[in-house]
Amino acid sequence: MNAPNMQTADQVIANTYARFPVMLTKGQDCYVWDDQGRRYTDFVSGIAVCNLGHANPRVTAALQKQAATLVHVSNLYYSQPQIALAQKLVTHCFADRVFFCNSGAEANEAAIKLARRFFQQQGQTQRHRIVSMEKSFHGRTMATLSATGQDKIKKGFDPILDGFDFAPFNDIERLQAAIGPQTCAVMLEPVQGEGGINCPDSSYLAQVRTVCDNAGVLLIFDEIQTGLGRTGKLFAHEHFGAVPDIMTLAKALGNGLPIGAMLATDRVAAAFSPGAHASTFGGTPLVTAAALQVITMLTEEKIVEQGRETGAYFKSQLLALKQRQAAIEDIRGLGLLLGARLNVPALPIVNRCLEQGFLVNAVQEKILRFVPPLTIKKEQIDELIACLDDVL
Repeated sequence: MNAPNMQTADQVIANTYARFPVMLTKGQDCYVWDDQGRRYTDFVSGIAVCNLGHANPRVTAALQKQAATLVHVSNLYYSQPQIALAQKLVTHCFADRVFFCNSGAEANEAAIKLARRFFQQQGQTQRHRIVSMEKSFHGRTMATLSATGQDKIKKGFDPILDGFDFAPFNDIERLQAAIGPQTCAVMLEPVQGEGGINCPDSSYLAQVRTVCDNAGVLLIFDEIQTGLGRTGKLFAHEHFGAVPDIMTLAKALGNGLPIGAMLATDRVAAAFSPGAHASTFGGTPLVTAAALQVITMLTEEKIVEQGRETGAYFKSQLLALKQRQAAIEDIRGLGLLLGARLNVPALPIVNRCLEQGFLVNAVQEKILRFVPPLTIKKEQIDELIACLDDVL
């Protein structure tokens, strides 16, 4: 068999990604290397996944230790890493209960099911619809793409599942109008990542909480991209003084290991009884041991605070770059979830940055997204700014 290469990949792997012509083979903190030995500074971090950087030694050690002990048991039995992780998560947020799964889409599926079942068990069978936001992104399963407010995600998959209504993000009056007697929940990202790094007004999420309370519906925060320190606080909703009934996590929770989590209050989580929902690989000893190390480091060290400070510096440098470069129309974001809206296509800029040794990402055609590890240094940011200055 030939050694794995990009040509073989294009023949045998499903054509669902427009991949860049780079074979990455190694990572360390904020750097990755390709098979030719070239180094890149990573401002993508697996799309907001490797918040602690690549090959974090403490996460690696936890993974190795658990791999030599116990990798998988059915959720018919208890396992210590899963219990410890759940306990750590509920200690640091509003929630009382955690359901573990394998991805963000699965976490959002669980949230959708829980919201519907909560009202079904109360005899309010008419309440099954969920209001989501325009430009949102919640996943690519049939339910989560149906909940996503972007037509391009849904194209070619008709009929889209019924049960979802939409309102513009950051428009409280339109949200109120979208909620009706069939609504069971409002679902949104505190900051829209895939939608273009769209931040809410300072009072918007608190207003959403009030609207949901007045209407008697649940509030779901999708913190899959925004959670676990990405915006400068452990969870993005902490910036805005609004607490959900249900929250979903994934991405950075495993720092590269596949894990998702749906968290809820006792009142709401009680709707899930044995047999109501399940996941064979949800919360295995292996991934929860790694995730436990991740959440321990984020909550007991100064990594989130470091990311907040570095993010403020990064944003200031991007704003200064905007003053020099007419191609930049706007700088947006929180912490180390940042975006630059351009008046030119973003992909050629991404390609030029790649040539100069920087991994950056484009969303919504004309927006550059920057989601480096929370351990990124100011010197590395300065190097990217110089690159962008040159490229633009």
